[in-house]
Amino acid sequence: MTELDPNDFIIARKRKKYRFALFHNANNCFELEAWSFWHDDRPLTIELGAGTALFSVELATVHPDRRYVAIDVKADRLQKGAHLALERGLTNIRFVRARADQLLQVVEPASASELWLTFSDPFPRDRDAKRRLTSDRFLPLYEQAIKRGGILRQKTDDHNLFDWSLEQLVARGWEIKELSYDLHESNLSDDYKIMTTYEYKWQAEGLKTYYVAAVK
Repeated sequence: MTELDPNDFIIARKRKKYRFALFHNANNCFELEAWSFWHDDRPLTIELGAGTALFSVELATVHPDRRYVAIDVKADRLQKGAHLALERGLTNIRFVRARADQLLQVVEPASASELWLTFSDPFPRDRDAKRRLTSDRFLPLYEQAIKRGGILRQKTDDHNLFDWSLEQLVARGWEIKELSYDLHESNLSDDYKIMTTYEYKWQAEGLKTYYVAAVK
C-alpha cells in the first residue's frame, strides 16, 4: 500500500481555499445571505445541483435572451463556471451557493420557466431516498418555483435513479413531455445534449444519458 504524504492534504486544502477565494471575489457569485431576487423580464432557467455549472454557462452563451441561475452548495465547484462566464463577458448568468432545500430563497414563487437537475447524486441506499432531488421532499419546491407551463428537466447516467424519478413525477401528477433512455442518440434538442463536467466523463466510459422533461 502506498503511504500517504501529509503534504498532499495540505496542498489540497490550500487549493480548495484558493477556489473559495475565487468564488467570493467574483462579481457574478453570491452567498445566499447576500443574494437578492433577480427581477428581469427575460425567461429564467435554474440549474439545481449545478456542480461546476459549465452546462448553464454554455446555455447562457447560446441564449443571451434568457437568464440563468446556477445553484450548488459547493462554492469551489461553482467558481469554475463563474470564471468562464466572466471570461466570456456573460451578463445573463449568476451563481449562488445554496442547498437544494433553499431554492425558494433564491427564486421567487412561479418565476422559473425551466429547472434543470443535472447528474444529481443518486443516493442509491433506500434509507437515503429522501435526499434524492426528485423525492417528494423537493418536488413541491419545484412546483412552487416553476411558473405555470414551465418545465422540469432531468439528466442522469443512473438508470435506477431515472426510473425511480419517473415514478415520483407521475405519482405527484407531473405530465411527461419528453423522454429518452439515450439522449445523445435521440432527435431531441441540441441544447439538452450540451454536456456537464460529469457527462463528459460518463460518455467517455460508454454510459448513456437518460433525460426527461415534465410539466405540472
